[in-house]
Amino acid sequence: MSIDFKTFLQIVPLVTDARFPVLLRGRHGIGKSTVVYQYAKNAGLPIVERRASQMTEGDLLGLPSIDDNSTTWNAPDWLKMACDSAVVLFLDEVDRATMEVRQGIFELCDSRKIAGNALHPDTLIFAAVNGGVHGAQYQVGEMDPAELDRYTVFDVEPTVEDWLNWGADVVAKPIWDFINSNHQHLEHNDEYEPNKVYPSRRSWERLSNALETAGLSFEMSPTIYHLANSFVGMEAAIAFNDYLREYKNELTVEQLVNDGRVDDTNDWVINEHTAMVEKIKASKIFDEDLTSDQLQNVANYFVRIPSEVSMLLWKAMGEGSACSTNIVNFHDIVAVNASGEKVSIQEHIVSNLTAGQ
Repeated sequence: MSIDFKTFLQIVPLVTDARFPVLLRGRHGIGKSTVVYQYAKNAGLPIVERRASQMTEGDLLGLPSIDDNSTTWNAPDWLKMACDSAVVLFLDEVDRATMEVRQGIFELCDSRKIAGNALHPDTLIFAAVNGGVHGAQYQVGEMDPAELDRYTVFDVEPTVEDWLNWGADVVAKPIWDFINSNHQHLEHNDEYEPNKVYPSRRSWERLSNALETAGLSFEMSPTIYHLANSFVGMEAAIAFNDYLREYKNELTVEQLVNDGRVDDTNDWVINEHTAMVEKIKASKIFDEDLTSDQLQNVANYFVRIPSEVSMLLWKAMGEGSACSTNIVNFHDIVAVNASGEKVSIQEHIVSNLTAGQ
């Protein structure tokens, strides 16, 4: 059974608190490394990362020295750091490593030591592979039951929401808005044709970095198309370039909440409303006490959207840092729906929760 990143980050401390090694299995480019770095940041620990696929036995064990006619192993720098202080030791691409290296990692995970060097008591081990359910798509080695038994194994399948939550402060806003409105272009979820470029969570981040570094404006152009094509493939590049044609005319959170342009949403379909709610959530506007005018605008929008989307908006408000103030004031508002009728927010919420019964 697969697990998303939000759930993974909630569960994994139960494993690491017991000092057991963690193995993440999943497709390329979905953010396995990123979530390990996120965990390390949350835990206040530095990360020591090594690509197991690039390691030799010498890289793993270090170099020998002779003292009093006996040989001892001098630990390599990464191992010394993991033994001398508490770190997150991240071993990536383990299933692409040589069998000799994997046997050494086997001992490291099993006994928390290798070649006489013991890990610091608070050092945590994470590993990542492309194997598991999707292993047939990659040139990787299989991990036998004894090797897997040394890990706590998580098959990760992050949601679009995982990426949107992470990407809100990382990728360029036009790219975030595009994925928010076009979930199907975030990544490829079918079989892969040889030599064809496909979008991934990682490739969208790289496209964002390239465009922002170049200082290019996010407008429909051959340059944008060719750059996007090189990072995310033809289909996603065409859709993104077309999206930019009307991007400047797209309703913003500020125009909806601050300016009260609620009537602009009257002809929207459910996907457009869902995308707007995600934008509102990402804007973190509910972390601040809203003015009476802002709350009125949110309320007028709230009573015009499908019930399942309105509950997403209600949840987003409840997760904001200023939820206590905003929710109390929101409850007392009488909103105006698309027909010009007055609607009590309290009654509308009750109706949504009870399916109109």
